[in-house]
Amino acid sequence: MNRIGARGADVVALGGGHGLYASLSALRILTRNITAIVTVADDGGSSGRLRKELDILPPGDLRMALSALCDDGGWGQTWRDVLQYRFRTDGDLDGHSMGNLLIATVWELLGDPVAGLDLIGQLLDTKGRVVPMSATPLEIEADIRMAGELETIRGQVAVATCQADIEHVRISPKDPPARPEAVGAVFNADWVIFGPGSWYTSVIPHLLVPELHEALVRTDARRMLVINLVPDSETASLSAADHVRSFQEHAPDLKLDVVLVDPESVTNWTELEDAARGCGARVLSWKVSRRDNRAQHDPLNLAAAYREAFSWFPVK
Repeated sequence: MNRIGARGADVVALGGGHGLYASLSALRILTRNITAIVTVADDGGSSGRLRKELDILPPGDLRMALSALCDDGGWGQTWRDVLQYRFRTDGDLDGHSMGNLLIATVWELLGDPVAGLDLIGQLLDTKGRVVPMSATPLEIEADIRMAGELETIRGQVAVATCQADIEHVRISPKDPPARPEAVGAVFNADWVIFGPGSWYTSVIPHLLVPELHEALVRTDARRMLVINLVPDSETASLSAADHVRSFQEHAPDLKLDVVLVDPESVTNWTELEDAARGCGARVLSWKVSRRDNRAQHDPLNLAAAYREAFSWFPVK
């Protein structure tokens, strides 16, 4: 753990996609000691095509995390735009992200996913590090209820777009190895932050990798769960309290310290506080959405909420 504080607390942020991007954009205001641990189950779009064609980890969520951690100067912001550039053509490049192709190229040359991401991080002068949660590409499986019947669907895209009540998710293979860099970062952290993001395909999967799960349970770090601002296709029927309960159902041995929620996302405060207490957590209510779009996080507001949570449990 960081006990000097010159560059801020040691923070691990877990998730993927736009939710993790929002969290990292806020955290980089507070600290340079950030490790983003990213899901590797995406099977759609450019990432899915590269995963299938090259037999590699899906690079898209990793690219998003790198982009979020880019330096604020002209160099970093230009490279952020390069990473996020998406080709629009009538040929095979259509839909591919330049960053995905760059990551795939570096992986091919170096033969190691984390070394490749570290190299790109040096190029971008990122404020933090990006690592995959596992070296093995994963598949999401979900038990869903459709018209009263329970059925199983497979694949990140299928789960994310199922428009059904999701009861439980699993990963395949069942016991993938965690990246040691991810496990080490969790043990070395002052804070571990789950979410926001696609609940069952970006947040919950981190709980299902055995070595990572064990580290999340055993670490001395404080743990924070960030509730999404608005429902999406995965969580249309979930209340804020349901988010907490589903998290606990997938990891009943994992305690939390803080549940962060935007007050406009809560319909029943008593229910939420009861669910949070069941995980050992306090509820932090903070306005974290943008004024012009309640579905998106404002990085400054989210950073202020994180700072408030950190003040509840000061680093010794």
